[in-house]
Amino acid sequence: MAAAEKGPARTAEDTPARAAPDGPADAAADVDAAVRPSPITRARGGLLKLTVGLLAGVMIGASAMTAQGSDLRPDRTSDLAELVAQAERRNAELTARAAELRAQNDELAAAQGAPVPSADPDQQEVNQIIGLAAVKGPAVRVTLTDAPVDFTPPGVDGDLLVVHEQDIQRVVNALFAGGAEAMTIQNQRVTALTAVKCVGNTVVLHGVPYAPPYVITAIGDPDELESGLAADKAVQIYRQYAQAYQLGYQQQRIDEVTMPAAAAPVLHQAQAQR
Repeated sequence: MAAAEKGPARTAEDTPARAAPDGPADAAADVDAAVRPSPITRARGGLLKLTVGLLAGVMIGASAMTAQGSDLRPDRTSDLAELVAQAERRNAELTARAAELRAQNDELAAAQGAPVPSADPDQQEVNQIIGLAAVKGPAVRVTLTDAPVDFTPPGVDGDLLVVHEQDIQRVVNALFAGGAEAMTIQNQRVTALTAVKCVGNTVVLHGVPYAPPYVITAIGDPDELESGLAADKAVQIYRQYAQAYQLGYQQQRIDEVTMPAAAAPVLHQAQAQR
């Protein structure tokens, strides 16, 4: 520890003289006696300090016994990635439950003699096009990831080191331009109602937040899909940033992939014309 710097020594001339009391010497003694606490006051102060100390010790001991080495508020979660993971798991559970209820509804309709919607070939083709039926086929998959958290180049805005909604949208547009017949983002079927939005450092899709990596898969002719990605200037600019700032861009072909059907949209205002 560095020693404190000493200033110039003070002399008697620098120190201001104390003012002499106006009254006789015993007046100073009376004032001193008036301001000095009495023995009773000192005893009360000591008792108050002891009481506060005992109460603090009791509270600390009770907290330790209650916690038993664990967090007293286990439901509190400060890790955003864990919150996102919880939302993803909840969304998967609800999606599976919705699929189960739709299957039960079809079974009940068939038992009552009602026509099953999927039995109509024309309707089934329409459902495949709009994303309301499961499909499979050859695909191209693109995976986008943020730069490593420990990568902080000087003078570079942190927004350049993460994947944004427009980056995902550029890949989606390029794949559709390349003839994509069906597509998923984070294994969620892309439809005309799909919108990708950034919220903080997550991407929200169909109301559910997702953390990177972001996986976009498109079914179609692999050659045409890859040509669409190569011809898109916005995608190529992103790939240049990926090389410069350690963002992730991975592109691969898949021989066959199965995509789930999207949940049917719920109409709140539209009514059938009678």
